[in-house]
Amino acid sequence: MACSSGVRFSIAKIEYVDAKVSLREAWRMQEPRATLDILSDPICPWCYIGKAKLDRALAQRPDHGFEVFWRPFQLNPDMAAGGMDRTEYLETKFGGPERAQAIYGQIRDAAGAAGLNVNFDKIKRTPNTFDAHRLIRWSRSGGHQQAVVDALFIRYFERGEDIGDRDVLIEVAREAGMDIALLEKLYADDADREMLTTEEAQARQMGVSGVPMFVLNQKYALSGAQETSAWLDVIDRMAAEGNLEQPPSP
Repeated sequence: MACSSGVRFSIAKIEYVDAKVSLREAWRMQEPRATLDILSDPICPWCYIGKAKLDRALAQRPDHGFEVFWRPFQLNPDMAAGGMDRTEYLETKFGGPERAQAIYGQIRDAAGAAGLNVNFDKIKRTPNTFDAHRLIRWSRSGGHQQAVVDALFIRYFERGEDIGDRDVLIEVAREAGMDIALLEKLYADDADREMLTTEEAQARQMGVSGVPMFVLNQKYALSGAQETSAWLDVIDRMAAEGNLEQPPSP
C-alpha cells in the first residue's frame, strides 16, 4: 500500500460500498458537525507531513467547524506481529538500498520544509501498526485522540521508537491521560479486532489504496499531503457554500 505525497490538488466525490453497516453509516453514528475523517498510518511519513500542513490551516481558521476523526489504514496489513528490520523492509519495498536512500532523502527534505524534525536513522524496525490503530480508536472516547496521534508520529519519526510495542503504546496512553488499567484490559481482549479490520477493509473497497486520505463530510476526498494553502482554499470554499457548521459561540 502507498504512502502518498499528493503532488496534485483535487477533490473527488466518493462512493460507499454496500454492507450490513456501511463505512459511511458507521462514521455518521459519530457525526457531530462538519466532519474530517483522516485515513492514516502512524508509520507513513507523508501522513506526518500532511498532518503538519493541515494543522497549520486549521490554526489559521480556528472557527473551521470540523470535528476530526483519525481512521485506520495499515500500509502493511500482512506485517508480522513483531515487525521487521527497517533496512530490510526498505530495500525490499524499493528494490535496493540506493533507491530507498534516494526516496527517503526526498521525504526528509519535504518533512524539513514542513517544519518537522524527522530522524530516519534512529528507526531500526518497521512495526506492525494494528495495536497502534487500536489505541487511536480507544483514545477518541476520552478526547485524547489528537494527543495520541501526535505522540505516535513523534515517537516513531523523531525518536525511532517501536510503536508496535505495547509497552511503548501504554506509555503514549499514560502521557495522554488515558485510563491505563482499562487500556490493559482492552489489549487483552480482542473484541474490537474484527471491527477495526472491517472498517479498514471497507475503506479499501471504497478505493482507498494509499494514505493520507482526507474525507470531508463523508462526501469529498482529498489524497496526499496537501499544502496548507490548499487546505485554506478548501475550508473557505466549504464555508462559503454552507457546508461547514460553525461551532456555537461560548
